[in-house]
Amino acid sequence: MFEASFLDTLLLTLKLASITVAILFFIGIFLGYILAFVNIPYKVILNAVISLPLVLPPSVLGFYLLLTFSPNYFLGSFLQEYFELSLVFSFQGLVIASLIFNLPFMVNPIQSAFTAIPKNLIEMSYTLGKSKFRTLLSVILPNSKAGILTGCVLSFAHTVGEFGVVMMIGGNRQETHVASIAIYTEVEVGNYALAHQYAFTLFIISFIVLCIVYAINKRFTNG
Repeated sequence: MFEASFLDTLLLTLKLASITVAILFFIGIFLGYILAFVNIPYKVILNAVISLPLVLPPSVLGFYLLLTFSPNYFLGSFLQEYFELSLVFSFQGLVIASLIFNLPFMVNPIQSAFTAIPKNLIEMSYTLGKSKFRTLLSVILPNSKAGILTGCVLSFAHTVGEFGVVMMIGGNRQETHVASIAIYTEVEVGNYALAHQYAFTLFIISFIVLCIVYAINKRFTNG
């Protein structure tokens, strides 16, 4: 049985959350732009797939990801054979699972922010000869700062507190021993004092995150 220190566990948790947010930032902008501005068939299905983790039990999502990443199935076997990469019970697997599980927390706020931008601002940019990419950089993103920041903050907080998916994919190993797993482990062995330290730390982080979200929304709402 491995022993992970309180600080190491928190650092691993923050590392997972930071990597998840950094990657989701670009994915969220890409998907948010498609959902807000691009006419594609069956967009409602894409929206539903992105938002599925909001209503799907984490254990269900974690179970199917576990099967997908398992060497006994095609994707897991392919990665193992050709790249010597095992996603089950690994930090890399946690990252991919976190990206999928937290996708709506990044995409939905960004999509809403993009949709709220007055169309005349975007059309004016096109009239001035700016490309779609330049318009994205100079018009859409600056006017969507509140939504983008909200998405980043919510994704970070949700990653820090996620349990079901992390337990299914990562198990209880040193390289995957994040704070939510540590709480469960310490309660299981009756170490309520240490479990309280982890739980209270996550409580404080969640409270600070909510304060940041409300402060961001208030600041940009009041101009």
